[in-house]
Amino acid sequence: MDRIKDRMNALRVEADNAVQRAETAESKCKQLEQELYSKEQEILSLNHRVTVLSAELEKAEAKVTELKSTSEDSEQSKTTSENLVRKVALLEEELDAAEKNVKETMEKLRQVDVKAEHFERQVQRVEQERDSWEKKYEEMQSKYRASQAELDELVKTMESI
Repeated sequence: MDRIKDRMNALRVEADNAVQRAETAESKCKQLEQELYSKEQEILSLNHRVTVLSAELEKAEAKVTELKSTSEDSEQSKTTSENLVRKVALLEEELDAAEKNVKETMEKLRQVDVKAEHFERQVQRVEQERDSWEKKYEEMQSKYRASQAELDELVKTMESI
């Protein structure tokens, strides 16, 4: 009888531990999902910035082309053209940096996806383990009730003798 109670208590502790692990895994999963959302927002922002910089670059290149055709007439046009060329170079550098940042962010996003999938598998495994422990617990409960009923019947039989 004491062994059954001890075993039941042990099963309860194991079930509680499994539930705690499941909750921890779910919490980590939610945290990773939030990080994923944050990275996706960062990617959208960077993509928008790349688009804006590309548009600016196109405008600057168009202006450089226009100024090159008229720069033969004056030194001032030459100075303006040089400034625009420098600006184009700076914009190209910014574009390269933004593209590199997007690539890095995409890699981080991929890593976060892998981690999220890993934690989702862990959550599933822990939930299955918890379900198994709950099933075992229910089986032990029914065995305990059956044993208790047999014991009660045996006591009645012994008392009637």
